[in-house]
Amino acid sequence: MGFPGTWMTESESVIYRVVPKCACSTIGQIMYYSDHGTFYDGDIHDAQDGMHKWAFEASQPLIQKAVTDHGAYAFTCVRNPYSRVLSSFFDKICGIQRNGKRYRGNMVPLLIQKYGIEVGGPDGKDEFDQIRSFRRFLLFVRDTIRFGKPMGPDIHWSSVSGHVSTYIANGGTYDHIVWTEKFNDGMQVVLDHIDTRHPVVLSDIPRFNESEGHGPKRLHPVEAYFDDLSMHLVYEIYKSDFDLFGYDFENPANKLPIRDIDLAEVHAKLGD
Repeated sequence: MGFPGTWMTESESVIYRVVPKCACSTIGQIMYYSDHGTFYDGDIHDAQDGMHKWAFEASQPLIQKAVTDHGAYAFTCVRNPYSRVLSSFFDKICGIQRNGKRYRGNMVPLLIQKYGIEVGGPDGKDEFDQIRSFRRFLLFVRDTIRFGKPMGPDIHWSSVSGHVSTYIANGGTYDHIVWTEKFNDGMQVVLDHIDTRHPVVLSDIPRFNESEGHGPKRLHPVEAYFDDLSMHLVYEIYKSDFDLFGYDFENPANKLPIRDIDLAEVHAKLGD
């Protein structure tokens, strides 16, 4: 299986396991900048050179060796399950993607038909009941993850621990896990442990939110989208994310972690 979703700087200074909807665009640009002294012109996910990615056949043996030898500092980044699944809804379900089309073609019409959700019309700009539609989307997410129906789970809402686990299960070891909610603090730990060709000053780095503007503006605070039933759905889907990465299940309004991440526990539980 190798190391899907894994990126490494050309200088082999650092390895990153990408987790969708967890600051991945900004992290990729920081890695690119650390080697080249400039940002990639465009969405870093589209970059075909300037960085090693597992998706590139030529990069695979280099990443494989660096991971299995633990020859480079390795990290990933995680996010509160409440805000992550909500972001996925507005970006991937309600939003028009960079290519001017709906995400995954017929998926949104399927959701409208089978789950009765609304997405703000053809361009996502019409008013609609965001809370009601999001809660119906949660049922769809649960169905895809628990039952693989009406389709398999998508990378943008499958669990963070599922993404993180493949790196461990295939022989990798993380040196650090960054919280999206404490991004600068976490990335500084990473930068303090690696040698970069070009110095990176995190306070000067813009946020590369490539999904921003895809969908309608969220009208309510995060907690408004989660009633008692939807909270329990989220816990059913993302229990390991709450447990392993220290997030607060009881209070959707609290995006910050409430306890430290135990790296040894993460490796033990996700390495099976």
